Amino acid sequence: MRIRRRKWAKEELEKAGFYSDHPAEFKNKWQEKFPRKQPLYLELGCGKGNFIAQLAVSHKNINFIAVDMIEAMLGLSKRHIEQAYEGQNPENLWLIRANVERILDVFGEKDIVDRIYINFCNPWPRGKHNKRRLTHARQLQNYKTFLKQGGEIYFKTDDDELFEATLQYLKEAGFEVISKTYDLHQEPIFEENIVTEHEAMFSQEGIKIKALIAREI
Repeated sequence: MRIRRRKWAKEELEKAGFYSDHPAEFKNKWQEKFPRKQPLYLELGCGKGNFIAQLAVSHKNINFIAVDMIEAMLGLSKRHIEQAYEGQNPENLWLIRANVERILDVFGEKDIVDRIYINFCNPWPRGKHNKRRLTHARQLQNYKTFLKQGGEIYFKTDDDELFEATLQYLKEAGFEVISKTYDLHQEPIFEENIVTEHEAMFSQEGIKIKALIAREI
């Protein structure tokens, strides 16, 4: 899907006190970027930011980092976050621009992440592109560098093939699937489910939402 450029995004992001365009500078120092030492949750591919904005504002006892690589999307995320926080800079949320394929440039062993969210990522259906999936086994191995022992991955998708492949990727990478569903809205597995924009759209089209929770063994 082609993302329309937002001319205002770059300037607004640069002025935001909770955004970094050079997150590699904080590798192994992320806990220092928050005023309170709390569990750290990470969203990979935050899109327009509605999910992370709602999650973070309602859980201020948790620190959050939201990652995307598209400036236009990050600009929209920044606006949604500010709206959720009623115009105030969030103390428990950072928005960063980074390529998840090079996530180890940004997070290291000292950046102990308790949970990772991956919502409706690009399924990269062509075989030669499968390795670019955010849930591919090689990516999962990267996440294990900073995901704490027993840390969790929460995953949602509309794509049947991606979901089945992800179950295999998790097994290959040494994760245990502790809960899964092929119809999230009929068989909830999350303590709370914030419905994303894509989730609402696919559900309206009659597409069932697949979801899982996996834990590092």
